[in-house]
Amino acid sequence: MTSSTTNKTILVTGGCGYIGSHTICCLLQELPDCRVVVVDNLVNSSMIALDRVAEICQLSEKDRKERLLFYQLDVCDKDALKKVFEKHATNGQRLDACIHYAALKAVGESTQIPLAYYQNNLVGTFVLLELCDEYNCHQFVFSSSATVYGAAEKMPITEDTQVGVGITNAYGRTKYMIEEVLKDFYKSKILKDDSTTNWSIVILRYFNPVGAHPSGLIGEDPNGIPNNLMPYVAQVAIGRREFLTVFGNDYDTHDGTGVRDYLHVMDLAQGHLSAIQYMEQKQNEQQASSDKSKGGLYVFNLGTGNGSSVLDMVKAMTKACGHEIPYKIGDRRPGDIATCYADPTLAEKEMKWKAERTLDEMCRDLWAWQSKNPNGFVEVAK
Repeated sequence: MTSSTTNKTILVTGGCGYIGSHTICCLLQELPDCRVVVVDNLVNSSMIALDRVAEICQLSEKDRKERLLFYQLDVCDKDALKKVFEKHATNGQRLDACIHYAALKAVGESTQIPLAYYQNNLVGTFVLLELCDEYNCHQFVFSSSATVYGAAEKMPITEDTQVGVGITNAYGRTKYMIEEVLKDFYKSKILKDDSTTNWSIVILRYFNPVGAHPSGLIGEDPNGIPNNLMPYVAQVAIGRREFLTVFGNDYDTHDGTGVRDYLHVMDLAQGHLSAIQYMEQKQNEQQASSDKSKGGLYVFNLGTGNGSSVLDMVKAMTKACGHEIPYKIGDRRPGDIATCYADPTLAEKEMKWKAERTLDEMCRDLWAWQSKNPNGFVEVAK
C-alpha cells in the first residue's frame, strides 16, 4: 500500500446506505490517514448510519470533523455537487477518488416507475463524471450488479459472460447502461491526441450482499417491504412479518428452491477498498515503466463462487436466531432462473480480494443487527 493511497480524500456517493456505510468503515479503519466525503440525499437511507460508523471507528469529535464529512444533496443537482468539489479543491483536500453508490435500487419498483430510475441513475452518473473530470478526481469505482448478466444460463458467471441481454427490469438496465457509458467515457480519454490518460475506472458487479457489521450497529434498513430475500427473512425472524413466501420449489436444484451467490457485506465493502488500492498500484506500475498511459478500465465480479438455496438461507437464519422461521411455498416468479453464482477468480488474481466470511457469519451478523434494531434506524430517529 502506498502513502498516496492512505492520504486520499475519497468521495462516496450514497454513503449513508447499506453497502456505502460498511465501505466507509473499511476505509476509515484500514486507511488511517484518509478522509471520506459523503454525499447522500437520504431518500432511502439514514444519517444515523454515519453516527454509527463514527462509533464503530471510535472517531473523536475532532476526527469526525476532519475525516468523515457529510453533505446532504442529490448527485443529479450539478450546482450543489460542484460546490462540494470546489470547496475541497480550494481547502487543500482535493477529492482523489470516487466510489459511486447513489442510485435508486428496488428491482420491483423500477418496473413500475422506470423513468424515475433512468432519470436518477443515469443523470446522476453523468453529472458525477463531468465533475470528476473537471476537478481531476480520476479514480472511479462503480457499484454495478450481477443483474447486467440477465438470465445467464452457463455457470459460474465470469466477467466474459454476455451482458445486456435478458435483463428483466429498469434497475438492471440502468446498471448495464452506465457500464457502457463508463466504457465509452474511458475510451474517449485514451483517444486524445497525446494518447495518455490518468483515468482509472473499476466496475464491480455484485452478486447478493447480506449480513451486517459484526457490531450490529449498522445493517440493511429497507424502506417498506424488503425486496431482497434476507432482509425479509430477518423481519420474519424478529416478528415484523408473519411468514416468508418461497417463490417456487420445483427448480433443478438440490432442494428445488432457487440458488444464488450470497456474500457478506463486509467482504463486499473490502472489495471497494481493494479496488482503490488496485487502481493506485496499477498507476504506480505504469509510472515506473515506459507505459505512457496512467490508468485503465477494469471489471470484476464480487461473489463467493458458491451457491446457496432459499431454504439453505432459511436454515442458516434459523440457526442464528434460535427459532423456526415460518415459510410457505408459492409460485415461481416470472424471469427467475434456477441457479446464479459467480466466478470470482479474476478479483482474487488481480485485486487480491476474496470473500472470506461464511454463511453462518452472514446470518449471525444479520441477526445481531436485526435483533438490536428491530425497526431499523426508525426508533432512534424518533
